[in-house]
Amino acid sequence: METQTVEYKQIWRDDFLKEICGFANAKGGTLYVGIADNGEVVGVDNPHKLQEDIPNKIVQKLGIVCSVNQHTKDDKTYLEIVVEPNMAAIAYNGAYYIRSGSTKQELTGNALEEFLLRKRGRTWDSVPQPYLHVEDLDEASIQMFKTDVVRSQRMTENELQLSNAELMDKLHLIEGNYLKRAAALLFHADPEKFITGAWVKIGFFNDKNQILYQDEVHGSLFQQVEKTMDFLTTKYTKAYIRYEGLQRIDELPIPRDALREAILNALIHKDYSSFTPIQISVYDDKVMIWNTAILPADWTVETLIQKHGSRPHNPDIAATFFRAGEVEAWGQGIERIQTYCADYGCPVPEWRFDGAGIWTIFYNKPNTNTVEKTREKTREKTRENILNAIKENPTITINELAILTGITTKGIEWQLKKLQTQGILSRIGGRKGGHWEIIQKD
Repeated sequence: METQTVEYKQIWRDDFLKEICGFANAKGGTLYVGIADNGEVVGVDNPHKLQEDIPNKIVQKLGIVCSVNQHTKDDKTYLEIVVEPNMAAIAYNGAYYIRSGSTKQELTGNALEEFLLRKRGRTWDSVPQPYLHVEDLDEASIQMFKTDVVRSQRMTENELQLSNAELMDKLHLIEGNYLKRAAALLFHADPEKFITGAWVKIGFFNDKNQILYQDEVHGSLFQQVEKTMDFLTTKYTKAYIRYEGLQRIDELPIPRDALREAILNALIHKDYSSFTPIQISVYDDKVMIWNTAILPADWTVETLIQKHGSRPHNPDIAATFFRAGEVEAWGQGIERIQTYCADYGCPVPEWRFDGAGIWTIFYNKPNTNTVEKTREKTREKTRENILNAIKENPTITINELAILTGITTKGIEWQLKKLQTQGILSRIGGRKGGHWEIIQKD
């Protein structure tokens, strides 16, 4: 069976060097020649010549060395080409391929840029940003960071007394004479001056997906977190009101901590090279947060849920938020959101990958007041149906009422008892030969 690291080919063609390229750029793997897709050994012609030619072609075209071994089964000879993962990026005829699942993919655009950066030990947010200087950074955003650090106690008092340049160096946001892209996003008042699409768009939609109103959130990432939370908790979601004694309690339909964690996740994992803003769609019953993302080639949606955050797309941004106490630890974002929602009584959120980005979908916590009102309306309707049935047939039985209304016999007995207690209904005679009498026609 073909897998992430195993591929079968019945015959050898030079075009299969793409598969070897894909293995080398991923986790490595083994290409078998002379085996059908179903795993049956069919053998190859001239195995000795192929065993000499294939290694030479791999070196000439890919610049790597692979082991090519002969094996025999049922008097049929097949070849085993063992490909080790390569630290450098490997190209075949100028194109880059990577093994994803049981297929190869050609890397292009943002995915290729991300791949090449990681192969060089770099990430997108760690690249130096020309024309950005320490004196250009927003003092208010730096102060927001310092305030958070005091609360998190992840830096000492002496470290907080550093100059802005020294602080950026302490946070590893300086390389040589340049600030990194992460510094522009985290601490510049207008990061869009350097990075297009570095903002958040929020919209409220009706059940027909028509937008009713919207807002844009700009500024440094620290400012975006606070402004986005303000919009979501004051304008876009309606708090439920309940009382504990004389104390009024306003309860959001989604836990505040879960929303904040999801916004931080979106900012940390967003693919900023896409030049697309984070988009938040709010409905009466849910909140949907979307950010562009490039997942590792071997990740599925299930892997996303299990590991999202374990390898931040922008580790310099993630590390700075960690210092500020905004995130607890890499790899725990989704787990923390799930815990917050479970403790709050919310449905477990959903995560989806649509090929271009990641959706985090929250569903509102049921409003206990609304649920109780709905139950009471249902009870009233049931009582009305019971009275109408009795009016038409005073001798109707409990079983017949249960069938008519679609509820259990115990439910009918409870309703009849309540109607009798309220003086609306009276029973004349016993179970057999008796009948019901409506006392209060209204």
